[in-house]
Amino acid sequence: MADLTAAVLSKTRADIEKDTTQPATLDQEVQSVTILGATGSIGSSTLDLMASHHQRFALEAVTADTNAVELAQIAKTHGAKRAVIADAAHYTRLKTELSGTGIEAMAGPEALIEAACIPVDCVMASIVGAAGLPPAFAALKNGGRIGLANKECLVCAGDIFMKEVERHGVELLPVDSEHSAGFQALGTAEPETIEKITLTASGGPFRSWSADQIAKATRDEALKHPNWSMGAKITIDSASMMNKGLELIEAYHLFPVNVDQLDTVVHPQSIIHCLVSYCDGSVLAQLSEPDMRTPIALALSWPTRMDAPTKRLSLADIGTLTFEAPDPVRFPALRIAKDALHHGGSAPAVMNAANEIAVGHFLKGGLPFPVITRTVEDTLERADAEGLLSPVTTLDEILSVDQDARRLAEEALERLC
Repeated sequence: MADLTAAVLSKTRADIEKDTTQPATLDQEVQSVTILGATGSIGSSTLDLMASHHQRFALEAVTADTNAVELAQIAKTHGAKRAVIADAAHYTRLKTELSGTGIEAMAGPEALIEAACIPVDCVMASIVGAAGLPPAFAALKNGGRIGLANKECLVCAGDIFMKEVERHGVELLPVDSEHSAGFQALGTAEPETIEKITLTASGGPFRSWSADQIAKATRDEALKHPNWSMGAKITIDSASMMNKGLELIEAYHLFPVNVDQLDTVVHPQSIIHCLVSYCDGSVLAQLSEPDMRTPIALALSWPTRMDAPTKRLSLADIGTLTFEAPDPVRFPALRIAKDALHHGGSAPAVMNAANEIAVGHFLKGGLPFPVITRTVEDTLERADAEGLLSPVTTLDEILSVDQDARRLAEEALERLC
């Protein structure tokens, strides 16, 4: 970024007018890519971009949790060398689907780690939930670039993960739209010049609902996000605004700011994704249509930009951008996340695990929507009483805390329901 900016600024007007070169594009050399979580929404968008630039990319490996049929189809369509199904019970189906293709079929947690360790130019880490931690950590050991779409790496193990990023010289590109926007708006800014980083939130499907309406919300209503097309779990997190709480924790680990320099504003149009306020009164923001292919494209092509088949932004057509403060009464998840971040240690990991359990029950049906955040609060209180909210220094410790928190969350659900 610094070199590219300097090159542009050094040009005179005459230089620019006579410059006939094309805009910066991805190097002609083919880049190898592994997608961890290829059947999810991020994986699908990544594959779409790679297909539109098929001469630029070679797909090394793709992974999925249980959907062997879709994984095999992806591997065949996009020419992957290897396909890995995390749940070994589906290995036979995967192998059958790939029979005669020359694509290697593998299964199980160890095979997932092995795939993550294959040296490639870019690993797209998009496995949802705490299950994505071990392969993402494994991918760090190769150095290179990681497009990070797995929030839990930073939410559950942010300090540990970022130390490993530095130790292995990894080029980490955030794929969440808000963090990609913050990354772009920050550029090469000195930390002392940054006053505040504000993440925007759509407000989700319940932004204008009363507390009574939210209490009666159904699964289908919670899954009707007004702007984004995402997986079920992250869509429910958006409805509760827990997703924004998780993103605040991510931002704390990604950017050179203190907890109190992080803020959130509800922006229903989802056009501005992040704002960075500077000490001179300037506020820089990144704007784009709500399409995950925009941040994914940047992660794939950094430090240049690649063409993405996304809708182009027209502010004249949109007309109005609005903003409002989040409501802490109807959406307590933001407060819970900030408290966990202030507490530190394993508190964010416990919060995340409890939320995953509660959201899973909600998606199965029968769980009142407000019980999701109540379960998270109850679990944090119980974990504190059991001495689980202590500092952690290894991934194994994080995974152990995660399992304990899931047990406490299940117990909390029994009490609350």
